[in-house]
Amino acid sequence: MSDPISVLIAEDSLLVRDSVCRALSTDPDVTVVGAAEDYDTTIELVEKHQPTVLVTDVRMPPTSTDEGIRLARWMRTAHPDTGVIVLSQYADPSYAAGLLDGGTAARGYLLKERVSHFDQLSEAVHQVAAGGTVLDPLVVEALLAQPRSAATLGRLTPREAEVLAELATGLSNRTVANRLVLSQRAVEKHINSIFAKLGLTIDDSVDRRVKAVLMFLDDHATA
Repeated sequence: MSDPISVLIAEDSLLVRDSVCRALSTDPDVTVVGAAEDYDTTIELVEKHQPTVLVTDVRMPPTSTDEGIRLARWMRTAHPDTGVIVLSQYADPSYAAGLLDGGTAARGYLLKERVSHFDQLSEAVHQVAAGGTVLDPLVVEALLAQPRSAATLGRLTPREAEVLAELATGLSNRTVANRLVLSQRAVEKHINSIFAKLGLTIDDSVDRRVKAVLMFLDDHATA
């Protein structure tokens, strides 16, 4: 029997917070270990409980701007084994890119309307707890809003395609280098070449690494 998945909820709206608790309470493999209403309290409870997954609102006090994204970034170094699911009212590409910056593993971005679908939220928690990535379909649509020909990926060399496939699993540059028996510098050069061939400029509104991976996933899902 697998260990239960411990979940910490960070949400300033009592209604949403209770809805998430009710949704997860229907899953016997999930245990809610605490709930926070703001950024500072969330950090305190993460340190105390070290949950398997943090489910957080994208905006909370004190500034109600991007607390959920900042929490996800902090946890990459402070608690790298904890997954993060960000809940938002909007399919905002900039928030999704910020969440996935640094790697897609154990990260999820869902619209709050999914909370009412208990099975969807529970499934997302399980996927993220296992190291997977969960993106709301509307978020993916927003990230891929600028249509590109599927043939674009055909511009990549076999090695570049191999590197992009590894990135799609959420691996870091160092891990990709080890898996492909390359230097980290070589992997970085391949990634820069991938960006150039896919037309992802440095001032792209969406993180280039994220968008390249999503293009790869979108192409393989329709192949």
